[in-house]
Amino acid sequence: MDSEIRKKYEEAQKISEQAQELAKKEIKEGFSLLKLAEVVEKEIVENGGKLAFPLNISINEIAAHFTPDVNTDLIFRNEDLVKIDIGVHIDGYIWDAAFTKKIGNEKDNMIEASEQAIEAAVKMIKPGVKVCEISEVVESTVEKFGVKTVQNLCGHGLERFVQHARPSIPNSRNTIQIELQEGQAIAVEIFTTDGEGYVKESSETLIYRYLQDKNVRSQDARKILVKARDEFQGMPFAKRWIRSIASGAKLELALKELVQVGSLEEYPVLKERGNGKVAQSETTILL
Repeated sequence: MDSEIRKKYEEAQKISEQAQELAKKEIKEGFSLLKLAEVVEKEIVENGGKLAFPLNISINEIAAHFTPDVNTDLIFRNEDLVKIDIGVHIDGYIWDAAFTKKIGNEKDNMIEASEQAIEAAVKMIKPGVKVCEISEVVESTVEKFGVKTVQNLCGHGLERFVQHARPSIPNSRNTIQIELQEGQAIAVEIFTTDGEGYVKESSETLIYRYLQDKNVRSQDARKILVKARDEFQGMPFAKRWIRSIASGAKLELALKELVQVGSLEEYPVLKERGNGKVAQSETTILL
């Protein structure tokens, strides 16, 4: 990996770690989810980073892709299992990290399982290691805690301005023979649950991503498309980030049009299929 690129990753890592510490400090009973998102995202920008995606704040059975909207009144409650997923980039080089905190009780079997599995995976990751070997270590570690991995969520490669790149690294055993290569950035991402071990899409979507320019009728849709492509640099963005363009029904119609024509990809909120609780741990590794 080029030394200048490594420096950018390391700067993104430093900013990510500062943001994680701030989030851990602020997560407490009664605190607003929206306020946390605003505070942490502001911290990232003020420290010289850019947001690779909106701050994900997923609670209990919600596994991923939840970020608060401007009209939410959601607050943290005692015993909530809170997952914080933070993406920071410098010039497109992304540091992807996540942690879970249980409010009112720091100890939780699922959190410990995900953290121990991360540690086990990190120890073995190096060029030449196969995806199936990593997945085997992850699932076998998690099983020791009497919980399950989420089988249809996985770790992934990171490329410039691309959060989810090849290879995918499942949380469950498989036969994938792809070998990790020197110079890759890999996000080791582990989800554990006391539910069925699968997630499903819900009807709510709060995060979108630019795909391509297409002709659209709505002026609001055209403005959103330009902002998604140029300001957000084709990376995932929150619905609340574009409220200055439109709101209410006008915003919903503009987003619907952009999704229908294939200009935007939507990221529906993901929930555990059996309504089990979910914990998450994630870190980025530079090979």
